[in-house]
Amino acid sequence: VQLQASGGGLVQAGGSLRLSCAASGRTFSSYAIGWFRQAPGKEREFVAHINWSGSVTHYADSVKGRFTISRDNAKNTVYLQMNSLKPEDTAVYYCAASGYSRNYYYTSVYDYWGQGTLVTVSS
Repeated sequence: VQLQASGGGLVQAGGSLRLSCAASGRTFSSYAIGWFRQAPGKEREFVAHINWSGSVTHYADSVKGRFTISRDNAKNTVYLQMNSLKPEDTAVYYCAASGYSRNYYYTSVYDYWGQGTLVTVSS
């Protein structure tokens, strides 16, 4: 599976962005997808996760209620809708695919990673 994240950009605090993670490969629908982010000088951290069917989602406490993850398996795409953005959301956002849904908050369970898209939130 090859992943490509897009949709990042510069937005003011309180604004919204929608990130997309487009995948190649016929087996996309069998993978769980996670979104992670990495701010300068910090470790990569879990943001959100969705299982293969889209029926189960998980979020980091820092984004719960503001971000929504969803997927369209017919389009081989996962989305991350980000609302009420804060300056502390500034980071490079990565999508990743895993054949398992357990321990979704660990980067080590993901087999494939996209290249990342930069989100900058100005105050």
